[in-house]
Amino acid sequence: MPNFIYNNSKRKTQRRYMRKHMTDAEKSLWSKIRKKQLGVAFRRQYSIGPYIVDFYCPEKRVVVEVDGKQHTNTRDYDEYRTSYLEALDIQVIRFWNSEVYNSIDRVITKIMLVCTPPVSPSKLEGDQGGVIAEGSIYRNNL
Repeated sequence: MPNFIYNNSKRKTQRRYMRKHMTDAEKSLWSKIRKKQLGVAFRRQYSIGPYIVDFYCPEKRVVVEVDGKQHTNTRDYDEYRTSYLEALDIQVIRFWNSEVYNSIDRVITKIMLVCTPPVSPSKLEGDQGGVIAEGSIYRNNL
């Protein structure tokens, strides 16, 4: 895949402007996912092809979009944009601003589940003879 598709230099000014003028919901989410807080790195206002996405995890090829009320009128555009990204083997997950404001823990949990592969039971066995460790993801039923 050609590298020019990612962070095209022609969009640098626009990306910089968008980083400086993030919505409150984007700022709130960014404060929770920056600096590898979820174990993977995210980039904000990252361009992929003709689009600038809110957050992108290159390691897991995941885009996280935070949508405000203006997206209620752009459903076709958003669907086309998502299909473009999915054609590049990039998974897109979307949240409404209200979800970020009211349920940030659920939003973070969903992002973690998408960006973190499930732990196989064989990796949890260790010296416990096949018993899943207390406090594991399986015990907590996430």
